[in-house]
Amino acid sequence: MITMGTYSIKDLERLSGIKAHTIRIWEKRYGLIEPTRTSTNIRTYCDAELKKILNISILNRNGLKISKIAQLTPGEISGLVTKLTEDTKDTSSQFDSLYISMIDLDENLFEKIISRSIIQLGFEQMVIQLLFPFFNRIGIMWQTGTISPAQEHFISNLFRQKLIVAIDSIFSTDKANPKTFILYLSENELHELGLLFIYYLLKKRGHKVIYLGAMLPFDSLQAIVKLKPAEYLVTSVVSSYEDDNLNEYFTRIAREFSDKKIIVSGRRAESIQISAQNLIIVNNINSFIAEIEKI
Repeated sequence: MITMGTYSIKDLERLSGIKAHTIRIWEKRYGLIEPTRTSTNIRTYCDAELKKILNISILNRNGLKISKIAQLTPGEISGLVTKLTEDTKDTSSQFDSLYISMIDLDENLFEKIISRSIIQLGFEQMVIQLLFPFFNRIGIMWQTGTISPAQEHFISNLFRQKLIVAIDSIFSTDKANPKTFILYLSENELHELGLLFIYYLLKKRGHKVIYLGAMLPFDSLQAIVKLKPAEYLVTSVVSSYEDDNLNEYFTRIAREFSDKKIIVSGRRAESIQISAQNLIIVNNINSFIAEIEKI
């Protein structure tokens, strides 16, 4: 396994759902994990310790006592976890397994988790119930520097591949009155996964999509809108812009494209504080789905 991350006990608590107090007990009473200590005696944990905590969490959540887990070899723990995650519909266990696939850069494990979840939930609900919550948590950890960008990029690119394959597999439908949507991210935005899923949702519902991707300059958007008539513009804001600049940008967008409906999603969407009749703010993916179901 490649060791890349360094975690505090609070990081372990957030990622595993196991209280810091409980982790300390597992360490002292059972010797299940071995943190490194700083010069000021603060515990820090590596990828191997995080993986161990996640595996223990899966087994404990499925009824195995800590005293029994402490007697198992690493191979026995891995075997039991594999068996449980193949059979379970427990989303928490799937989250934990996804973390492990990210830590180990393990594409095969990622594929197994996603394939089982698609069978159980269907592709759309797999993304909504499993992958989006997972990436929301990972995004917070990445911003605080406790998860390696390489690990985050690895798992994000696997997800991106899944989305592209899913989009390509949708056959065109004869929707009675399809609308045309232009999808783009501003020139400061790189986070494309949410927009790709919106592409999937719209295409699945029979609408026409012009997908322009990330980091699109404003003048290029103007040129495309003139070239390709569309009823809707859709974009997402995750990390770019200070609040004042965010409001300035969307004031300009709403004014420049006053004849279009403009749908804005993403983590920062709720920070937009302007009044424009053609601007629709959606705070989550279910709200976006509800909005397009009205069309």
